[in-house]
Amino acid sequence: MAKSKGYGQYCPIARAAEILAERWVPLIVRELYCGSTRFNQIQSGVPRMSSALLSARLKELEYSGILSRTPVLKGKGFEYHITEAGKALFPILESMGIWAQKWVRDDLVADENLDPDLLMWDIRRSVSANEAPVKGRFVAQFQFDGVPANRRRYWLLFQDGDVDICIKDPGFEPDIFVSSHIRDMVKVWMGHVSLDHALKHEVITLEGASDTVRQFQKWFCLNFFAQFA
Repeated sequence: MAKSKGYGQYCPIARAAEILAERWVPLIVRELYCGSTRFNQIQSGVPRMSSALLSARLKELEYSGILSRTPVLKGKGFEYHITEAGKALFPILESMGIWAQKWVRDDLVADENLDPDLLMWDIRRSVSANEAPVKGRFVAQFQFDGVPANRRRYWLLFQDGDVDICIKDPGFEPDIFVSSHIRDMVKVWMGHVSLDHALKHEVITLEGASDTVRQFQKWFCLNFFAQFA
């Protein structure tokens, strides 16, 4: 791959910025660090990024030694794995997130940043599957106001220690129904407002059996950066 034009400086900050400051790159590295290994998994964390641009950025990161790419053992496609060089970038990304929680906190919940697809993907990989209140299959339906009609409803399907996300009705009766405005859910998810406060003031509502509602907080784990809010 031809090397893109850089800053033309020997400064280490300049060279690091040539890699990390490209649009979408920090988010791709975040997804890799959080365990995504397949193209569609990475894309779920950057839903507004085109497939063509994601493919190009992955090639650039492979060229820079941030990830390795290997063919899948069965079927088509590749697996992407973060390298030691890529893992070493996470403290930088963590510092960026902590900085944003402190200094541009209100921007995080601006209308243009309230992406329900990303929110549910983030929730899906953060929830504690082992804390589901019932054994076997457990279904949680989420419904949001303040988003387009075709992005209002999502389902989390807990089964056999795994959690899947569905954007179409999986055909099972929900065990718990969670509803809120998208902004209120993001505020709770990011630690700006406590879940107890949101439930008390009914900006988030839970419907289901009393035991199921009571145990919601056991499996609904907040975003990593909520601890820095």
